[in-house]
Amino acid sequence: MAAKVIGEKKEISLWEQICAEVAATRPPFEPPEDDAESVKTDVIQYDATKHNPVFYGRMFSKVPADSDPFEAFDPATSHPACVGYSLVDKPPPPPSPPSTPLPDPRLCAPREYLEHYIFPILLPGMVEMLREAKNQRCFERKRTKFNACDFLTEWLYKMNPRYSDRDGITLFEIPFVKSWLEEHPRPPLPLSLLLSDEEAAIIIQSFYRGYLARRDPEIQELRQWQRELREEGEDISIKVEEFWRKHEPSEEGQEPGLKTSPKGTYKSSSSGSPKGFKKQRASSGISAVTSEVSISIEPPSPQPPQSPDV
Repeated sequence: MAAKVIGEKKEISLWEQICAEVAATRPPFEPPEDDAESVKTDVIQYDATKHNPVFYGRMFSKVPADSDPFEAFDPATSHPACVGYSLVDKPPPPPSPPSTPLPDPRLCAPREYLEHYIFPILLPGMVEMLREAKNQRCFERKRTKFNACDFLTEWLYKMNPRYSDRDGITLFEIPFVKSWLEEHPRPPLPLSLLLSDEEAAIIIQSFYRGYLARRDPEIQELRQWQRELREEGEDISIKVEEFWRKHEPSEEGQEPGLKTSPKGTYKSSSSGSPKGFKKQRASSGISAVTSEVSISIEPPSPQPPQSPDV
């Protein structure tokens, strides 16, 4: 027989769900530990659109009847919604048993040490770890940035009852974690694990909008013109050198690039100007006339001597 209670349904933690799933996989001949009573009680979340306030917080069960239950109904002592139901007040919870003294950690058995000193501290940390893993969507994806060992290490370090000044400390600020990472540095996480869903969506959308803009025929023509302009500008020095070589051909019997002038022979540089010409013009004060074919240097015209004043 199953009784029902309408009220505030208690939220079951992930650890309790895991324990219930393990208990459901036990063989049928084993008596379950959670249901030792003869009556099973189901708690239903109260909803004002579905349930009557008369049933709130009380155990009830529908009672089959051979005759019409409204014949014996008395509105002075009962509510019409209770017709055909048996209502019982929920019994108070039994008092908790007195706590037993903790065994000596140096003399007790390993099982007693785990049950009294390890599990009371470790199991709440594992419950918080499962809760955080659910928030990080670890049960929905194959790869996430969540590290269960890191979370459990930080939680146990901050929840140590012997210290009360560790609330705001993070994992990488723990002293032994610092020393370990100095000797064993971790590789950086890939960007795909560090980005949130919103940040990844922004990057994908911006890339797709750029792709749609680059597909435009006018943008394609502009990019092609820029590409050709860059290719033409890469060998500009070679083109300048070929230009001067074509416009200043070498004379017969001389080395290529040698030019003659009234003052002698000089060798032209790659830019088309003779070596040492600027230095010679600065020292002698002579003028130079350049052309597309050759460079000629003319000496200054002689001046008649002047007679001294008498």
